[in-house]
Amino acid sequence: MPDELPPGEQALPPSAPAADDLAGRVERALLGRSASMARAEVSEQAGVDPAEARRFWHAMGFQVVEDDEAMFTDADLEALARVTEMVRGGRVSEELALGMTRAFARTADRLAVWQTQLVAESLTPDTVDDERDGRDTRSVPEPVVAADAANLLARTIDEIEPLLVYVWRRHLTNAIQRMLADADPAVRSDPSAPVRAVGFADLVAFTSFVRRMSERQLARLVQRFELLASDVVAEHGGRVIKTVGDEVLFVHTDAAAASAIALDLVDAMAEDELLPPVRVGLAHGRVVSRLGDVFGVTVNKASRITAVTPSGTVYVDEDMARALGSVSGFTAVERRRRMLRGIGVVTLHELRRAPLGRRPAVPNASS
Repeated sequence: MPDELPPGEQALPPSAPAADDLAGRVERALLGRSASMARAEVSEQAGVDPAEARRFWHAMGFQVVEDDEAMFTDADLEALARVTEMVRGGRVSEELALGMTRAFARTADRLAVWQTQLVAESLTPDTVDDERDGRDTRSVPEPVVAADAANLLARTIDEIEPLLVYVWRRHLTNAIQRMLADADPAVRSDPSAPVRAVGFADLVAFTSFVRRMSERQLARLVQRFELLASDVVAEHGGRVIKTVGDEVLFVHTDAAAASAIALDLVDAMAEDELLPPVRVGLAHGRVVSRLGDVFGVTVNKASRITAVTPSGTVYVDEDMARALGSVSGFTAVERRRRMLRGIGVVTLHELRRAPLGRRPAVPNASS
């Protein structure tokens, strides 16, 4: 059982320069003990060649260390031994083991940064936001807030970890089900490139908003956009592939559900006082899925369509309009043909809700 910080402990008083002590206690709480082993020692105890250990360490996304540098803990030794046992037992190849490790590492790195920022922001006093009225424009927490956030994360790790595993298992289940459906010859004629509805939602005039905002205001805006977009996409069973500041990329296997997402995103942003309007471009076709991302002509087309879509509007390509032809609740009104860079000439259609069509619920501001 890792050493936990006592509940309520103030490990770093406002004036005490004890960050190194706190970092050591957090390391023990999360990893079991402080780093005390060099790479050669870990390799020897795990029974692997140092080169194998180095490849595993790199796959986890960590920097190169000298052979005699004490950078490793018992947790590192256990992880290396477990992966080695899987490979030597023939359950997975070394290439697959390293690939899965990279996937975990990339996801875990972003998750860890996201979590620490969320916790620090939750502990930061909600002060005003620009120098004229005394607002705090810092994007990095004060030392006391950073210490409190570190303590809170270390104390709650045992409660958070089961939730993380549960959420991962649920998403893994969904991913396996999509893979099986895509591979079913009775459903897909070409499982090598599954068909998806791909959408980009883009905040309009985002650059001008950025110029007028402090860093903390901008962080709130981006966080609000991600929250609303993620809620709307999830409500209709879609997947958020990624968000990049003022833009979110989502996909769905069903054209009607993707259309509901697009229209609900426009409505949700219009109803939110903090956010600027949004525009959405949708394309329907085959995609290449790799490393949790999607690529291909359909993705590029959706991006190009979004760039020429008016504010507060959803434009779709011909394939999307065709897929919606027999679906009630939506209409696709043909607009003029456009030359899209890298794509060619595309006939655009404006997506609307059909008269008397049911409008799916939009998450409220507190969701």
